[in-house]
Amino acid sequence: MTKAELVEKVSERIDLTKKQTEEIVNTIFGSITNSLSDGDKVELRGFGSFRVRSRDARQGRNPKTGETVQIPAKKVPFFKAGKELRGMVNS
Repeated sequence: MTKAELVEKVSERIDLTKKQTEEIVNTIFGSITNSLSDGDKVELRGFGSFRVRSRDARQGRNPKTGETVQIPAKKVPFFKAGKELRGMVNS
């Protein structure tokens, strides 16, 4: 499902225009993004939680040349599905 499809489905259910619904969806995604940027955890009960994990620096390899390259440490977003979501997906 794309963001546009999500906006369309939500706008049908809550009887708002697509423009209003898109603003709501963008606000939700923006809030999640801002919280993760600040290092906070975002938990949506029944759905799952978002957090930031740190990856250590490591050695990698350029597949084209075979040359060893250093990959720097970085932070990556991580999502863990909640119990209800896992149950719905597995049923």
